[in-house]
Amino acid sequence: MPYRSVEDLPDPVRLHLPRHAQDIYLAAFNNAWRQHADDPDGEAIVHRIAWGAVKRHYHKEGPVWVPNE
Repeated sequence: MPYRSVEDLPDPVRLHLPRHAQDIYLAAFNNAWRQHADDPDGEAIVHRIAWGAVKRHYHKEGPVWVPNE
């Protein structure tokens, strides 16, 4: 199910990503949800798409997510 706000995101996203990365995740997830809602593995696919969107703009340095240069 699509998320209404970043406060509704799963804990691994909300507690570890910077706010801008959470916004990216939310937008990518909701957009992908509309495209894959009928797929039996849709939720897993949509989460992978959302993480992929975040990783285009951020990377991990140790335990911290930082913007790509």
